[in-house]
Amino acid sequence: MKNYIIHDEWKIIEEGFHAAENEVTESLMSLGNGKIGQRGNFEEEYTGHTLQGNYLAGVWFPDKTRVGWWKNGYPDYFAKVINATNWIGINVWIGNEKLDLAKSKVLSFRRELDMQTGILDRKCSVEMPDGKTIAIHSQRFCSMANDELGVIRYCVTPLNFSGVLRFSVYLDADVVNKDSNLGDKFWEELDKSQNDTYGELQIQTKKSP
Repeated sequence: MKNYIIHDEWKIIEEGFHAAENEVTESLMSLGNGKIGQRGNFEEEYTGHTLQGNYLAGVWFPDKTRVGWWKNGYPDYFAKVINATNWIGINVWIGNEKLDLAKSKVLSFRRELDMQTGILDRKCSVEMPDGKTIAIHSQRFCSMANDELGVIRYCVTPLNFSGVLRFSVYLDADVVNKDSNLGDKFWEELDKSQNDTYGELQIQTKKSP
């Protein structure tokens, strides 16, 4: 275990934000319920070290084998578990500034995965480039009772100002796989619909196994 992680009987705890280790922490803070596997990414946009990842059991893709053409016996394709739709996306604007912890001053930070309840909890306070400070509290879990259900509670509180906060909640199927052998993307969009309270996205893999 990384030495910045606090040891606890039931919890994995990061006290203070360790930006250089964020991809590692995202792995440690992953959630899963047997159907959905979700890395411990931030809901809001983050331009620092991050590796977005949401995986679905049984969904894989025959990725091209890069070395197959010159090594005898290598297959043309191999099975890859692929990154699926990003379902946790929440863009936040504080006035005209978009929230991004990589471009703001993190004043306090605590992220913990409670292995007893299955809840990923994050609390932090952030100073925006224009001096405005906010508190963020997010909680997330993947349901065991309904293995197709992921739930987020996300709160932003102004600390030293009053003004307009805007939120944009989205699904994003235009995802990348860092280990794609030839940089390919593996999904294509079939249909989408949305209104003020509901959004739906239908996608399929570009090739069936």
